Amino acid sequence: MGNAGPASRLGSRRLQPLRRGYRGCTARAGCRAHCHRDAEGALLTGFARFSRSGRRRTGEGLLAAFVAFAAAALIALLPPFAETEARIFDFLSTVAPPPVAEGAANDVVIVAIDEPSFSEIGLQWPWPRSLHADLVRALRQAGATAIGLDLVFAEASKPEEDTALASALGPDTVLASDESLIETPQMRQFVRTEPLPELTANGAATGLAALPLDPDGTLRRLPAIGDAFARKVLATVDPESAHRLEGRGDALLQARGPARTYPTVSYYQALDPTAFLPPDTFRNRIVLVGRSLQTAVDADTGSPDTFATPWTIRSGTLLSGVEVHASVVDALREGRAILPLSRSASLLSIAFAAVLAAAIAWRPADRRTVIAGLAFVLLIFVASFALLKGAEVYMRPLAPALAAFGTAAALGTRDLAEERRRRREIVRAFSLYLAPAQVERLVAEPDALKLGGETRRLTVLFSDVRNFTPLAETMKNEPEKLTQLMNRLLTPMSEAVFAEGGTIDKFIGDCLMAFWNAPLADEDHALHAVRAGRAMLKAVEDLNLALKAESADPASVPELSVGVGINTGICVVGNFGSEKRFDYSVLGDAVNYASRLESASKQAGVPLLIGADTAAAVDEALGPVLADRIEVKGRSGRAPVYTIPPGPPIRVDERRRFDAMVERLILGEIIAANDQISDTRLKDLLLAYHDREQVKRG
Repeated sequence: MGNAGPASRLGSRRLQPLRRGYRGCTARAGCRAHCHRDAEGALLTGFARFSRSGRRRTGEGLLAAFVAFAAAALIALLPPFAETEARIFDFLSTVAPPPVAEGAANDVVIVAIDEPSFSEIGLQWPWPRSLHADLVRALRQAGATAIGLDLVFAEASKPEEDTALASALGPDTVLASDESLIETPQMRQFVRTEPLPELTANGAATGLAALPLDPDGTLRRLPAIGDAFARKVLATVDPESAHRLEGRGDALLQARGPARTYPTVSYYQALDPTAFLPPDTFRNRIVLVGRSLQTAVDADTGSPDTFATPWTIRSGTLLSGVEVHASVVDALREGRAILPLSRSASLLSIAFAAVLAAAIAWRPADRRTVIAGLAFVLLIFVASFALLKGAEVYMRPLAPALAAFGTAAALGTRDLAEERRRRREIVRAFSLYLAPAQVERLVAEPDALKLGGETRRLTVLFSDVRNFTPLAETMKNEPEKLTQLMNRLLTPMSEAVFAEGGTIDKFIGDCLMAFWNAPLADEDHALHAVRAGRAMLKAVEDLNLALKAESADPASVPELSVGVGINTGICVVGNFGSEKRFDYSVLGDAVNYASRLESASKQAGVPLLIGADTAAAVDEALGPVLADRIEVKGRSGRAPVYTIPPGPPIRVDERRRFDAMVERLILGEIIAANDQISDTRLKDLLLAYHDREQVKRG
């Protein structure tokens, strides 16, 4: 049946054929009667196909979400990934830290064994235990409610020194114990080092000063054991708070800040607070005593009693052990610990992020989708920060973000591949049926291409070679020459369509069908179609001259002529055909009428006939005139048809007088080309019409 239509091989989700609505055509009969089924059925099938496409995209989205979820959940188990998640916590937890409540009861004060104290006291370490006894008495006298000594007195000193310290200690004091790991080929055991028993004889408590470190050596978690040093210190003034989150090894520490965040005084100053410190420095305060040497807290050098914390990434310094204990006491007292999501909740957050990303990426990828996807990934981190600060719950954001990104990337890659394939298919399918500029526009604006079926006002053109059968009969022994002749004829006619932005629907033998205003919109589709029709007639004239010039016997060269019919009206345009073979074509009464105009042009005695709607659209630009009235199947009365005289447009008044005279001629009146018509083109037409009517009446 000639060449397939422009979309006959497109197979993407948007370019599937409509199962109903097109029966096809056969040779010349197809030009006169473009048969079709119910257009409404075709559109309903299009909607059904869109629904199938939506289900397919939904299924692909859920599959991508599941794969991304599984991958993110597995990757989250890898140590490097867990370390990265921990670094993210470090960053988020140190943004907008909680302020220190000045003047609140039971605030924490640090007594630092620091460089100035070594200088003032003038003794080497370890200092006499009687000096520590003096400190405890001075702090108690200054109003301290609890005193924690982050010092391990595991070995005996001079008896008088041990006795002096033991006598100063009491129920308001806590001594530090330590823990060390002993590894042998047969065993791995933690061994606890406790203070001398005589130091706790007067009621002093002991607490484990060892702190839980993450695999990267950073301190992020609260001590879970009940006899942790900080818990024991807090228990002397607030037993209920001291047991918060006991046994929760995953509870995270929300530190207020870097080193020297808490009020800190030097050891030598605390020995004589009345001389060196403001009154009430220690009143109703928890006091922690420990080493805090500035020369040993650099992150690059470190020391046994310094720790990397979330603040290290910002400040570049480590935190002394006594400051860490102060942070723990403060966090437990205020109930400021951070609880991470449970494993099941974390998996749920990863799954939710993946599914939501699939929903965002459900539409074909474009700039808005990319922006929405990036915004969603950012929103995951914002949500994590909001939960951390507002609800003191930590949702690890990296795995959900990775799942969301993976889902969006997979679906975006799919859309990119489909878009590239669709662009290639558009070029391949339409390059033979549209002008190159139109194809480029389709590639640049693929959304303008609606192949699923739509109703549009189009202008349809049919052209047919007159007397083709006798011509073909004379050349039946020279098929190659006949083919070359038809190609020489149809090539310039096709170029005329392309030049005016039209779409070639199909070639059916010697018949050409084209239409305007689809797939790309064209506001002046009627004007462009008529101009293309006139250009076709000019191309045939030029071909006749060329054929005569090429022949040794010009008189023997057959004269080629074509008839052109053009009509404007509402059509259904889209893919029509079977599941495996289909055309991008049009159907409707307007199409059938255009074919009828082409066949009627011969009887009308003109090469070009246009319908009334087309004539109205080009009235001012081209000046159409009445050519005849024809019977149209399914319509009452005889419909007026028009033609375009050669040359520039004729004045409106002259055309109106001409139309009136043609109407009289059609009714059978005898008229003459009198002075009412001055344009010679119209006079010639009137004479031709007169002869035509005479022939009709015999």
